[in-house]
Amino acid sequence: MGQHRIFSHFPNIAFNVVALAASVGGIEAIKTILSALPANFPAAILVVQHLSPNYSSRLAEIFSKHTALQVKPAATGDVLRPGIVYVAVPAHHLVVQPNGTLLLSNTPKMNFVRPAADKLFISIASIYKSRAIAVVLTGSNSDGALGVLCIKKHGGIAIAQDESTSEFFHMPKAAIATGKVDLVLPIEAIASTLVNLVTIDAIA
Repeated sequence: MGQHRIFSHFPNIAFNVVALAASVGGIEAIKTILSALPANFPAAILVVQHLSPNYSSRLAEIFSKHTALQVKPAATGDVLRPGIVYVAVPAHHLVVQPNGTLLLSNTPKMNFVRPAADKLFISIASIYKSRAIAVVLTGSNSDGALGVLCIKKHGGIAIAQDESTSEFFHMPKAAIATGKVDLVLPIEAIASTLVNLVTIDAIA
């Protein structure tokens, strides 16, 4: 993966970014992944979890109790840093801007949801290119499939949770159906795979 090092002159995006996306059953799945990542994980992590727009999200607080990583609600203007988990807030899309900062947007829903995985995946695909890793977890619609196509078009990596460990397999199944998913893994294997991917890249 040495080729990943030559990709951008923007200092805020000279490292890997991992985007986790989930719907029904996703909170437990995301907790499982975050709890197994080391405190020195050398990539920024972005999380989209479908929630009711009327839900007062405490996801960042919930996830922070299950990981050694710093976790915070995403905010417009945040500069992405490795080892920090940025959690999308209800009723706003989470996207990364070309300068490596975050933007919360209330533009129309995609796949009937906001925040949408597709919005996030598409934004990181064009910026991080081969350093973007998209992970589609348990969920009840097809959100993320279009984004996976964009991730792969720009040379990134796509991972989907397997059926046996998904509470609802619709989201991973839709991603897999694109034919572009690199790895289909049980939830327990995703964190170690991410560590291997970003660590190999960091030292390549």
